[in-house]
Parts: sequence; C-alpha cells; structure tokens
Amino acid sequence: MFRVLIADDQAIVCQGLQVVINTSPNLRVVGMAHDGAQAVELAESLRPDIVLMDLKMPRMNGAQATQAIHRTQPNLPVLVLTTYDDDEWVLDAIRAGAAGYLLKDSGRDDLVAAIEGVLAGRTPIDPAIGAKLFTFIREGRPPREDIVEGLSARERQVLRLLASGLTNTAIADQLGLAEGTVRNHVSVILAKLGVADRAQATALAWQYGLVGLGDGLDLNGKSDGN
Repeated sequence: MFRVLIADDQAIVCQGLQVVINTSPNLRVVGMAHDGAQAVELAESLRPDIVLMDLKMPRMNGAQATQAIHRTQPNLPVLVLTTYDDDEWVLDAIRAGAAGYLLKDSGRDDLVAAIEGVLAGRTPIDPAIGAKLFTFIREGRPPREDIVEGLSARERQVLRLLASGLTNTAIADQLGLAEGTVRNHVSVILAKLGVADRAQATALAWQYGLVGLGDGLDLNGKSDGN
C-alpha cells in the first residue's frame, strides 16, 4: 500500500481526488494540504510515498513546494496535477524536480496509472505538456558539448537517468551498480555542473538536450523500459 499526500487549495478537489485514489487497492491518501507551505510540512511529518501537487496555491506555489520537499527528501517523488499548461509553469515545475506533469482534465484511470507509474520509476507527461517540451528542446537547446565537458561517460549515463525521473535505487538497478555508487556519481555530477540539487541538474539536462522525451518517457507517459 503506497501512501499519497494531496496538495490542492480547493477542499472539494482534494476530497474528489481522495475518492478516486482510494479506489486503487495499491494507493491510500494519508493527508491533504491546502497550500504549498502545508504540503512541505505534511511531507515531512507524514512521510508519504508520493505527493500529488497543484501549482497555483497560496503561501507557496507548487513549484516552490516541490523544490522545498526535494531539499529534505530528494527521493520523494512529486507528481504535478494542475490546470496550468503555460510554458512558465511547466518549466518551473520540471526545474523544481517534478516527477511528472498531468492536467486536471485527465481521466480517473489515467490519474491512477500516472501515480503508480511514478512510484515504479516512470515519468508520466500529459500529451499537451509533451508538445511544449518538444518545442522547448527544439528552440532552446545550446550545443551539448558545453555542458557534458568534464563529465565521464558513466556520469552522463547517470545524469540522463536522473533527469528522466529515476530514483537512485532505480538508476542502480538500470546500470547494475550499488546504490551507494550511484549516490557518489550524483554528488560528483552536481559538483561538476555547479548546481545545488537534483532539480537543478535535471533542468540543465533538459535545457542542453541530454535527455529527451524518448529517455524514460513518451507522450503517453509510458516508460521505454527504464
């Protein structure tokens, strides 16, 4: 049974999501936050397995809350569920470390499948959001040599998998490494890239084209096997 924390400023939305999520025999809602700051607090106190995060909330928005959660619980996945598909919202959420991005018009089965997919190490992306990521990668990608310079082949592998939304455990399984070895690689990668956390490393990997929609995800939110 996986424990789910819902963060949405509308109580009726939280209640509806709770009903939908609890229909899955594998999922159980353990808490509901109504602003970003409360989401960070409950993520710390309840220790859920996944956070379902709206973006536009009072006190602290969803992207800020996602980044704050990742500072203290870097392996806790945050799945964005929102009505907003503007470029700024999408990119802020991804840079903050979101493990997936769905719009609220998704069906019940799609939502449950996305939650279970994130818990399995995949990165579900709404088709409309996937199209925006394609545009961003096409139009905003600098030469990849600038960013990979100084990274070993193994470090590039780890970075691509990290940026595809995989946890250290999943990366270790994928590459046949010990989890401690993966943690060491991640630390070295952060130092070489000059970034503070996984979210910033992920943002750079997407920006510089080191990871694309074929690396661990596709427009339907399905994994390529990673």
